[in-house]
Amino acid sequence: QVQLVESGGGLVQAGGSLRLSCSASGRTISGYYMAWFRQPPGKEREFVAVISWGVGNTYYADSVKGRCTISRDNAENTVTLQMNSLKPEDTAVYYCAETEAYTHDYGTPEPYDYWGQGTQVTVSS
Repeated sequence: QVQLVESGGGLVQAGGSLRLSCSASGRTISGYYMAWFRQPPGKEREFVAVISWGVGNTYYADSVKGRCTISRDNAENTVTLQMNSLKPEDTAVYYCAETEAYTHDYGTPEPYDYWGQGTQVTVSS
């Protein structure tokens, strides 16, 4: 069974930083895109950032551009999301996701085949 496991969430003050990690349990990540989505309280899931596993191309939501960095470590089989200058509006459950194949729609949840259970990020003002 494919499992993605997130870690690194927590409570941080505005302006602070967090580093989220995602790993694949019991297998090697071999999909095309690895992404981070988030779901703020009472809102729909939204795209944060994505990286192509093979080449390493990255794309970001405008709301986090310049504050977040997505990276991958093929040897460690992990994807990380470094988040800086956090704002209260960044508060959400953050999910890691993977597509098996290329998609134009990497910014939407539908093409993703595998999801983690989510990790809570809370930013206090």
